[in-house]
Amino acid sequence: MRTEQPKVIYLKDYQAPEYLIDETNLTFELYEDHSLVHAQLVMRRNPERAAGDAGAGLPPLVLDGQQLELLALSMDDQALTAADYQLDDSHLTLQPKAATFTLDSTVRIHPETNTALEGLYKSGKMFCTQCEAEGFRKITYYLDRPDVMSKFTTTVTAEQHRYPVLLSNGNPVASGSEEGGRHWATWQDPFKKPAYLFALVAGDLWCVEDSFTTMTARDVALRIYVEPENIDKVQHAMDSLKKSMRWDEEVYGREYDLDIFMIVAVNDFNMGAMENKGLNIFNSSCVLAKAETATDAAHQRVEAVVAHEYFHNWSGNRVTCRDWFQLSLKEGFTVFRDAEFSADMNSRTVKRIEDVAFLRTNQFAEDAGPMAHPVRPDSFMEISNFYTLTVYEKGSEVVRMIHTLLGAEGFRKGTDLYFERHDGQAVTCDDFIKAMEDANGVDLTQFKRWYSQAGTPRLAVTEAFDPAARTYTLSFRQSCPATPGQAEKLPFVIPVELGLLDAAGNDLPLRLAGEAQAGGGNRVISVTEAEQSFTFVDIAEKPLPSLLRGLSAPVKLSFPYDRDQLMFLMQHDSDGFNRWDAGQQLSVQVLQELIGQHQRGEPLQLDPRLLTAFRTLLDDESLDQAMVAEMLSLPSEAYLTEISEVADVDAIHAAREFTRQSIGATLFEPLLARYQANRAISRETGYVAEAAHIARRTLQNIALSYLMQSGKADVLAACLEQFKDCDNMTERLSALAVLVNSGFEQEKAEALACFADYFKDDPLVMDQWFSVQAGCGLPGGLERVQALMEHPAFTLKNPNKVRALIGAFANQNLVNFHRADGAGYRFLADHVITLNALNPQIASRQLAPLTRWRKYDDGRQQLMRAELERILASGELSSDVFEVVSKSLA
Repeated sequence: MRTEQPKVIYLKDYQAPEYLIDETNLTFELYEDHSLVHAQLVMRRNPERAAGDAGAGLPPLVLDGQQLELLALSMDDQALTAADYQLDDSHLTLQPKAATFTLDSTVRIHPETNTALEGLYKSGKMFCTQCEAEGFRKITYYLDRPDVMSKFTTTVTAEQHRYPVLLSNGNPVASGSEEGGRHWATWQDPFKKPAYLFALVAGDLWCVEDSFTTMTARDVALRIYVEPENIDKVQHAMDSLKKSMRWDEEVYGREYDLDIFMIVAVNDFNMGAMENKGLNIFNSSCVLAKAETATDAAHQRVEAVVAHEYFHNWSGNRVTCRDWFQLSLKEGFTVFRDAEFSADMNSRTVKRIEDVAFLRTNQFAEDAGPMAHPVRPDSFMEISNFYTLTVYEKGSEVVRMIHTLLGAEGFRKGTDLYFERHDGQAVTCDDFIKAMEDANGVDLTQFKRWYSQAGTPRLAVTEAFDPAARTYTLSFRQSCPATPGQAEKLPFVIPVELGLLDAAGNDLPLRLAGEAQAGGGNRVISVTEAEQSFTFVDIAEKPLPSLLRGLSAPVKLSFPYDRDQLMFLMQHDSDGFNRWDAGQQLSVQVLQELIGQHQRGEPLQLDPRLLTAFRTLLDDESLDQAMVAEMLSLPSEAYLTEISEVADVDAIHAAREFTRQSIGATLFEPLLARYQANRAISRETGYVAEAAHIARRTLQNIALSYLMQSGKADVLAACLEQFKDCDNMTERLSALAVLVNSGFEQEKAEALACFADYFKDDPLVMDQWFSVQAGCGLPGGLERVQALMEHPAFTLKNPNKVRALIGAFANQNLVNFHRADGAGYRFLADHVITLNALNPQIASRQLAPLTRWRKYDDGRQQLMRAELERILASGELSSDVFEVVSKSLA
């Protein structure tokens, strides 16, 4: 067992580095059974810390380093012996004799056995790196912190036959051949960067090339490198890259700065992608896409991730974070940027719906769990555990609120000042806010509580209408529940975008008491106090409020809407997001009523108003099909779990399945009409990757999932026809998923076997095959997953496989994972223990379902807690896993 806890790092203890590194010169000798890294660091005393040096002398130099074999060390060309330094498992300490000096070192490392996928490692036959957050210390001894920024020159040498392509950051400056069939290439990055942005790739790779002409007429070479068998899956990523480069120029005025921009697709990667300067390394799932092998959702994800990593060139690379507590400075800001890009490329309303559904289901759950933390955390044991939904998604929502409060023009003024003021610097969230304040002449002091206070605020709203005075008053009460380490919360600034609807469903002109004239029918008010009221004047009839349009703040809103009012908002609200949200609220009310019936042992009876609302949607062909598809989608079991005080997974599953069956039976004819019309267009046009066609396919596939609830032979025939005769993965995988969740056992088995046989050589498609089965809510889910663990296409060493099978089962198949005998919990704990030794980051990220043990009934609580305790007692735990388990049990 672990005998001591990992060290806790606190934001309040931050100090600037004692030394700086002006130049970093690296030479890598790559071999099959080891690699040598020669590092020359041109260093100097940090003037910010040098004030007291005269009397005390220079402080020791403490370099980070892990899993390194030190072979040689010299300072200013003088060789150092073991007596000249101290070495332990994580640091090299030595004493500089001058304020400026050059340090040379040679270390041996073993990328070929590096299963943690941090630092330099082998992915298949390719060498690659992942250095964020603290992976560079596994490459060489260094000041591995984001506020030490250096200019890098990198030379890579390797066997030419096996590794014809040698890449690193920046621009290529030289290359050549060596004796013994080896060759070398040198890359130079003219921009200072921290070590976490370093990248290296060596492999037998093919590339798709293109070019981009910037707004100042510079030509930039674009290259996407993949293994040869994937060369036909790259064009969509290239198109997405060029769109994102143009968008960043037009919307933010940001131009790319190097002569070349490269992306490399890697099969074994812990994250989605990494924004290393000029050389982005991507999980292959985020770059490879073509119609036959990737769904519409996968195409959209590729577009978004390519944009996200490209946007980091400014919001993360040119301006980076001072320390890891400021991670949302780059990630929250860049998630907001990529969301806006996707909204401009596709349907803005649908994009917002998708993002909010994910936020409410997953980030709100994180806020309510043991790992809850502010957007800017106060402390951590392992920084890898803080690449969280709070830092990314809630961080993006915080930036979105600033955009809402300042308006598009004011926000752009703020970002212009931020980039101009801090180019080439490592800065803080406070610096970002200060730029927004200075550019707009506003005070955002209270707003900054969003960065320091954890938890999801609750906003309760009541109304009062005075017909004689013709006034309508909305009263707001905000609160925020206690979170670990934070019992009391001060009021937030909560921007509430709203409208008031008259009896015909039109937005009323809005004028607050004290204002000279009415404005438009949509406006933003700021709730800044614990209790606050706003009175609207010249209101002739009692309106129906449309609140928190577009989810203008990441809060839990409560207003006493009845079901008829929600149906009215579904039909009339001018805000598309709130039309969807009203439908979700209606569905939640209906489903919670059914859950109560199931718990009491009563026959289930569905409120017919939900069916009426859905029929209206299906009958109105003027509506955007993407919106109809979203509005027909019931709240997920995960979301129903999140909003439950005590989650009854069996009742939730039963209520939701009953509702799906009722919709399929009652609305069979309009669903069938929509399905047949859309499928006919698919057969006629073939696959087109455009928004209107994506919308049509989405509605078609949702209709099919409801129709299959009927169990009718003609629906089965339609499903099999779509599975066998379509030309794209979107329709094929949807048909397969519907079959897998049906009772047609023979057809299901044949379809699964056919799919696996055809796509057995495509790892990403096989990941989808695993996930479809892992998510099946029919009885026997755990046994199916256990059997799939033995499939030759599965391996625990690949993060994508782990997420596709184990992650999909634990996070999406709640009725089977939460089996009353605890077998699902034991299964997950067993594999977390195994993964802890292989890949600690992936192990800790699989733990999330167990950390929410307090959400369930007493019996399940005891079983889940017992598995967490078993993990804690299982032996030497990584700091990644130890932190999550210990906080979950605290």
